[in-house]
Amino acid sequence: MATQSDKMAEMKSWKNHPAIEKCVLTLCLVLGAVVLKIHLIYAVILSAILNIAFRGLTLDVVVKTLPRDTWAVFRLIKLKYGMWRFTSSRSTVSSRFGTVARRHPQKHAFLYEDQLWTFRDVECYSNQVAHYFSAIGEFAIGETIALYLTSRPEYVALWLGLSKIGCISSLLNSQLRSDPLVHSLNCCHAKAIIIGEELVDVAAELRSRLPSLQVFVLGQRGRPFRGALPAGTISLDAVLPEMPVEPPKRKVSMTKKDDRLFYIFTSGTTGLPKAAIITNARFFYMAFGISSLLDVLPKDIIYCPLPLYHTAGGILGVGQVLLNGSTVALRNKFSASQFWLDCAKHRCTVAQYIGEICRYLLVQKPTPADRNHSVRMMYGNGLKAEIWKQFQDRFGVAQMGEFYGATEGNASLINTHNKIGAVGFVSMLCPRAYPVKLIRVDPVSNDVLRDKHGMAIQCKPGEAGELVGKISASGIHKFDGYCNGDATKKKIAHDVISKGDSFFLTGDILVMDEYGFMYFKDRTGDTFRWRGENVSTSEVEAAVSRSVGLEAVIVFGVTIPGCEGRAGMACVTGDSRKVDLQRLNSDLKRSLPAYARPIFLRFISKVDETGTFKLIKHRLQTQGFNPRAAHPDKLFYLDPKIGEYQPLDEDVFANISSRAIPF
Repeated sequence: MATQSDKMAEMKSWKNHPAIEKCVLTLCLVLGAVVLKIHLIYAVILSAILNIAFRGLTLDVVVKTLPRDTWAVFRLIKLKYGMWRFTSSRSTVSSRFGTVARRHPQKHAFLYEDQLWTFRDVECYSNQVAHYFSAIGEFAIGETIALYLTSRPEYVALWLGLSKIGCISSLLNSQLRSDPLVHSLNCCHAKAIIIGEELVDVAAELRSRLPSLQVFVLGQRGRPFRGALPAGTISLDAVLPEMPVEPPKRKVSMTKKDDRLFYIFTSGTTGLPKAAIITNARFFYMAFGISSLLDVLPKDIIYCPLPLYHTAGGILGVGQVLLNGSTVALRNKFSASQFWLDCAKHRCTVAQYIGEICRYLLVQKPTPADRNHSVRMMYGNGLKAEIWKQFQDRFGVAQMGEFYGATEGNASLINTHNKIGAVGFVSMLCPRAYPVKLIRVDPVSNDVLRDKHGMAIQCKPGEAGELVGKISASGIHKFDGYCNGDATKKKIAHDVISKGDSFFLTGDILVMDEYGFMYFKDRTGDTFRWRGENVSTSEVEAAVSRSVGLEAVIVFGVTIPGCEGRAGMACVTGDSRKVDLQRLNSDLKRSLPAYARPIFLRFISKVDETGTFKLIKHRLQTQGFNPRAAHPDKLFYLDPKIGEYQPLDEDVFANISSRAIPF
């Protein structure tokens, strides 16, 4: 006869068995939606009850997450239905935009400086691009033409027109020069490049280094390029106006939903940029996901000061015009002082941010423009928890749509409920509704940790792990990868939850609370070990930032001769004379364990960043705490004898290196 403990053990194993959970959820939906023929909300309620019974969720968790998860179920259904309609109708982004343009041809699509582009203007311009590049007969379907311009409406119309004849655009970072630019052109096998007049100075170098590369130069609508054309280049200003404005004859092969639309390069914060593949289906999923989950409406005017070669501006912003019929106000280059003035000028109701933009806005002196606008929502990624509420209170923005996602990835999250610090959530009631997981990884090697059966070990609430997304053959969980096949393989893990499955490795460490809200913690390569403990750079950055104010802070580990692991080093923008180091030390003692407190401080005038306002630490990390390499910046070290920060000069550096000052 089984004992009570045996029954409890059996029940425990039953509750944790994936097959049982799947059956429970299936039974719930069948009973709710088919047998009983009741509203889907009751199916979710039934699922909640069964989760309490079989998965051990507390009533508190169910009560607090049921409304959120019910809402999420409906939005997920809407998103998947939209994807199904898009793919089943064999649509492309260009065909969808053609439909939108025919509905309201005179509505403003783009606002840029003193220019007003209607939907018909964009459609006609893109058709002229398609006709010209088709007429010259030098570009076959599937060949790549690179775009090298700053943000303006022509940028969108160019890749839209090229897609109509089956050419793939490669969206190049307009800040690249020399070797990095050549690398980007080579890795996507570009046959030609379209250069904006504002960047024409690079044309001669490209012609000499890549003789087979065709170079086209483009001015602005109504203001053609007047300068001397570099030898061997062609002016598009002279030929595009002569082209027909009617749509080109559609090619049969372009009806495939998975034809490549363009390439977007990863930011390059962890190495050379990689060209991520953006298909028509992926573009639709990403852009439609924003509008359906954040309620971005056709009547909205969206302020986009972001580069169009990046996902945030080029898909999540521009996509609202092409697929949703919204209006986007573009700015050539982000300006913190003009941000709210532009929003008021264009009567924007939604605005985008990324990286450090919110901090840049906060450090501006308060003006009446801070609240003299109509922006009800901002969406983007990179808003830190420590300034979230301060930002909303000062600028009066009701909703912040913080999201998480990689250009090439399939594990996207979005915070639709204004939860401070969260990048999104997963359902605690129906965890298999959206197959993203947090799994344990080795903090040093970044290898996936596995149990005795060879499966990945899933994280519990409060436990940090790498976010992974299950890969499917089609739909919203498909992983299209990179142009480089080897790079694609490195981002895939197999046998994660069950034998034979495949998951996309994001390379990011997140942590989930008991209600399913997800919080970004670190990049896998950024965590380091000191004194036998794992140190999260983002946690240390947040602690230092709280003490010194709205300055940029970068934290990384550096090697000290004779010491195991890496010691923490914090680089802070600003003048060291304006920072009370004793107060900083006291603040860090209160907020961080001893092993996580920075051993070294460096005060810098500015920090390197990508074109999308992400901070780059590679150069600083290479220089370390060497005062000669860091000159003229001021360095300090945490004196192990007195426990206070002291100036670090070349003599101190020599003593640390020789272990005369031990750590």
